Amino acid sequence: MRAPDWLTARPVAHRGLHDAARGIMENMPAAAQAAIAGNFSIECDIQLTADGEAMVHHDDALGRLTEGSGALKAMTAAELKAVKFRDTPERMMSLGDLCTLVEGRVPLVIEVKSHFDGDRRLVRRMAQVLASYSGPAVGMSFDPDQVLGLRETMPALPRGIVAQRNYDDSSWTKLTPAQRQGMLHLRHAFRTRPHFVAFWVNQLPAPAPWIARNVFGLPLLTWTVRTSEQRDRAARYADQMIFEGFVPGT
Repeated sequence: MRAPDWLTARPVAHRGLHDAARGIMENMPAAAQAAIAGNFSIECDIQLTADGEAMVHHDDALGRLTEGSGALKAMTAAELKAVKFRDTPERMMSLGDLCTLVEGRVPLVIEVKSHFDGDRRLVRRMAQVLASYSGPAVGMSFDPDQVLGLRETMPALPRGIVAQRNYDDSSWTKLTPAQRQGMLHLRHAFRTRPHFVAFWVNQLPAPAPWIARNVFGLPLLTWTVRTSEQRDRAARYADQMIFEGFVPGT
């Protein structure tokens, strides 16, 4: 299966077309509505709850954007939907809520967040939600095991790997050396069989995404494009950008 042409046809709004200065916060309903109005695909993140729901939120814990604290995986969907955000009256959505809001009007690029512990309940819940959704969607993850889960659970859904050239920064210290090694150079690709790659713009060009794109024909998205220099890099080395902080074409 090839990645669909619509995946690279339009820029992808990172966590929706959010703009905090206008009270439009990331991964929230208004950000999705703004992306729809601009005809941009919506990249979103999903996290697993204590009761097995897929909630649209980037962080695995409360506090950065919300009142309160605590891990999302320790709370139920109902509890998370009651959480107040500091800069918006809107509340956290489930993946089902987002699908109902979007109604297939623009594509969804869904990133499966992972604790790298082999737990695939989030992928299974994603499969249940998307089984009744007819709009265009793809799934992706940094975690090769979750991409393998996408392959096994939803073989007809286009899937991608989110990647970078190395995993030496502090955000990856929770992983074992073996896990980090297994993510390097897309060496898992013959198991996970991704249909596209989403690569960090600051580390382009790089050999692995070049080979994926030019030898194996996989579309290359790049994240997160914010500056004019990054826009130029994306245009030179990738097929489409995942962007935030500006509106392409304006």
